[in-house]
Amino acid sequence: MHQIHFILLSALLLVSTISFAQDTATINIVSPNENTAWNIPDKIALEWNTIKIDTSKSIRFFLVRNEMVVQELGSFKNDGFEDEIELAKNIGSGNRYQVVAIELFPDDKFNIAKKVTPFFSITNAASDERKKKQQLANMNTVVAKKKSKSKAKKQATPKQTEVVKVENKAESKPEVRDSFDGRKISYTKEFEFESENLIVKIWDHGRQDGDIVSIYLNGVQVVKKYYLTYWKKEFKIKLDPKKSNDLFLYAHNLGDSPPNTVSVEISDGKKSENIVLNSDLQSCEAVLISVK
Repeated sequence: MHQIHFILLSALLLVSTISFAQDTATINIVSPNENTAWNIPDKIALEWNTIKIDTSKSIRFFLVRNEMVVQELGSFKNDGFEDEIELAKNIGSGNRYQVVAIELFPDDKFNIAKKVTPFFSITNAASDERKKKQQLANMNTVVAKKKSKSKAKKQATPKQTEVVKVENKAESKPEVRDSFDGRKISYTKEFEFESENLIVKIWDHGRQDGDIVSIYLNGVQVVKKYYLTYWKKEFKIKLDPKKSNDLFLYAHNLGDSPPNTVSVEISDGKKSENIVLNSDLQSCEAVLISVK
């Protein structure tokens, strides 16, 4: 009797699991797959199928490498096939590429359909050749600079050497930046934490509309070209305890509803701060963070 009850319970759980799966929006990417090899400049095609996503809706596709967005392939009606897609000419050869598909404007914003393909390869002979030439030119420049510095060092007097050291020390003094990459930086908040080791979470504020952003700490990129969703991405940062640290949002596109707006949570384990940062292609919002 106990065995029969166990079998019936297992069957009910299986039916429940299947029913839940059928009620959940799902994307399956048929092509590309692990056997795919794209060659630039040939145009490429995407093939997919979905469950519980109406054909009137759209799916957005990205080409990624090492979890970084390389190219937005486009947003297409959910009809299962799209071809004649042109890849960027500067994409390099490699076998660690993936395509990410994300459901646009889902009915349930907390259960967004998303699919990532296995790794596949891309070849681009023209880009590889350009990179080789650039690397060679960079090497020649470095060699020339080393020779020039060596010559200048021999010719410099002790007094001149002392002046150079003083100038370098002045240049290394930390200062709060007011611009980055030609964009104005506006500071919206100042925070103090007891620890220099912080946990940061970011997610899309408002409607998920295809925003791609990077996060910088003291001018150093700590999150690279991340596609914002309602899922909270968590990462760790370490502050410089001797100064005010600037954390700012950098937009790589404007999405469907400009500007890019990101919800941010910053915590040291004891204290937590929540803010919203905005960014467009001309400006970045930032916060200053210091250690008590």
